[in-house]
Amino acid sequence: MGRVVAFGRPPAAPDENTAAKLAREAAEAAELRAHQARPDVVALRVERVRAQVDRLCWAGIVLGLGFTMTNVQHFAAGDAAVWSLPWLAAWLLDPTVSLVLLAILRAEQVTARYRVRTGPWVRRAKWFTLAATYVMNTWASYAAGSLSGIVLHSVPPLVVFVAAEAVTDLRDKLTEAVSAAFTEADQRAPASVHEPRPRTSTRSRRAGGRTSFGDYLSTARAAWTPETTVTPAWVREVTGCSRGLSSRLAAVLAREVGGSGS
Repeated sequence: MGRVVAFGRPPAAPDENTAAKLAREAAEAAELRAHQARPDVVALRVERVRAQVDRLCWAGIVLGLGFTMTNVQHFAAGDAAVWSLPWLAAWLLDPTVSLVLLAILRAEQVTARYRVRTGPWVRRAKWFTLAATYVMNTWASYAAGSLSGIVLHSVPPLVVFVAAEAVTDLRDKLTEAVSAAFTEADQRAPASVHEPRPRTSTRSRRAGGRTSFGDYLSTARAAWTPETTVTPAWVREVTGCSRGLSSRLAAVLAREVGGSGS
């Protein structure tokens, strides 16, 4: 049998446990939003993204340089016999160029973080090492006239070149994003959920309770001077009480000071 609801019966009151649970979840959500909007937290998120970008770019650059090592060694060894001294020395050429390039990129990682501009020789050295890697990696393919070989051996050096240029700009822009996020979060951060906002009202209030008639009267009495005409409007101005209460306060204070209670 279905439930029969009596006509005109008020809806059942919500379960007390459910209300308490919702109130607790609302308080936790407000506190979580307050912490998420803190400038340091917002800036930390951007910092984590920047760290991820750095790791991914470095991984791609190292893998690309590792791919070119064999071709550069073959270019440097030429017709030397395998395991001969010239053949072994040829393996040192690509690491020499790659280590210089990695050192420049590592230095730019720090200078971009603190927005320090480097000189023209830094960019020239980076471009020279990248160009040397590309030429040595593709020379054999160009000499043989192999179009597929040129494409195959051009992709890794060009990816390294593009990544080396892009990662510097990315670090610079992510540094600006950290500053922008910090500034924006600082401007939009809400007041702390644990600290009450300061009140600008001149009303005299008891901590955590309602203001009594005596409190209002004490405030009005302290503000009264011999030159003051006691009126309901004046009482409302100095105490912030309601219109109905101001007439009673004015009458009592007027009798005390011997002034007009109108």
